[in-house]
Amino acid sequence: MTDFRGYPFGVIEGYFGPQWSWACRHDYAGFLCAQGFNTYVYAPKNDAYLRKAWQELHPEPEFRHLLALRAHYRRAGVAFGIGLSPFELYRDFSQDKQRLLAHKLEQLHALELDLLCILFDDMLGSLADLAVQQLRIIEFITERSNAKRYAVCPTYYSDDPFLTRHFGAAPAHYLQALGAGLDPAHWLFWTGQYAISPSYPAAHLQDVGARLRRKPLLWDNYPVNDAKRLTPFLHLAPGTGREPATLRAHTGGQLCNPMNQGYLSQLPLYALARHYRSNTATTLNDALHALCSPALAMLLTRDAARFQQQGLEALDAATRMMLAEEYAALHEEAMAQEVSAWLRGAYTFDPACLT
Repeated sequence: MTDFRGYPFGVIEGYFGPQWSWACRHDYAGFLCAQGFNTYVYAPKNDAYLRKAWQELHPEPEFRHLLALRAHYRRAGVAFGIGLSPFELYRDFSQDKQRLLAHKLEQLHALELDLLCILFDDMLGSLADLAVQQLRIIEFITERSNAKRYAVCPTYYSDDPFLTRHFGAAPAHYLQALGAGLDPAHWLFWTGQYAISPSYPAAHLQDVGARLRRKPLLWDNYPVNDAKRLTPFLHLAPGTGREPATLRAHTGGQLCNPMNQGYLSQLPLYALARHYRSNTATTLNDALHALCSPALAMLLTRDAARFQQQGLEALDAATRMMLAEEYAALHEEAMAQEVSAWLRGAYTFDPACLT
């Protein structure tokens, strides 16, 4: 697998809803390294100190978790990033806000980030000078941050019409203006033709690359399941429509947004990494036998299709309870415990997620 600087390939915790445990995040360092991934970005939407309460510093206990996580990833040889999402700052980038942002960056200096992601996604964007104001913020951040590299998520990160329905019409030539004004060394995220794209055609990626003046950094919204229509499902099967040769040729990297169920997300991620390594498709059965005990592999072989295709709503209460107890009995298996919790309704939809 290529190194971080050549092609960032890994995971971005960019979901709404219940967050992973810190133990899960620590475990991911070994998983990513073993499978040939090279990048991890901490950016859960429900970390308020990175989004709607960005003006506030992380409390000391929380920041100690981040410092320990960063050190753990450094030892594993996996690049570590943070997603900073200063919510609608471009509407009032006053001196007072600049002072607060500089203070925030001072705290983040301690993390010695390999990658700082500046995220303007899922915010109102119908401002004529949106690109200009966002470029001001990006320049302010990059001049003061000690991160090694930067990636930016535009407010309009896809051609999906849902973005204009929820966040207002994009200013004319917004992407072109952002791409023209942004340092060519910085990446720009893109989710594809849709916010949740089933495939990534080469022609589309080439068109986006021309608009952005660089190959897009793919924010791959699979296997994420935080959207209202997706929360009742577990995405365990390998993703489709993701041909490594096409993506390597026409993107600047690929970061996958995982499910709220961190350990279960490893099943499709394993398949993706193996597809990159061997250029041959990997089945769910391959992933199950590589990552699960025989007992759990047997249960998921039986149930994975209905969890992914039919979901919770197709299961009556008695069936849910029976299955939850069956998975819960595998006490030492984190994936099994996530299935059990999902069946019991622990992963509820977060209405802040508009997709």
